[in-house]
Amino acid sequence: MSKKEAYKQKIEAELELAQAKVAEYKAKSKIYAADVHIKYVEHVDELERMYDATKAKLKELDEAGEEKWEHFKDDVESAWNALSIAVKDAAEKFKK
Repeated sequence: MSKKEAYKQKIEAELELAQAKVAEYKAKSKIYAADVHIKYVEHVDELERMYDATKAKLKELDEAGEEKWEHFKDDVESAWNALSIAVKDAAEKFKK
């Protein structure tokens, strides 16, 4: 397995976990009161946008040739780190 493929598989696995959390938060949003529900939904929508952006960056990396994929790695890492932090922050907010 190439370094590119191993990296891609790692990020895809992490994205699956993040997607599961986003789906969980989306489901929980349905049980909150209307005022809290709106804020919750807005936050979940932002997480979904970040998830989609990370998937798009990963697709760019995947479509890059073996010799160029590392040029896209920083963008993927940056998008993933932002999403990961946002998911963790959401977990803290939604516990309350």
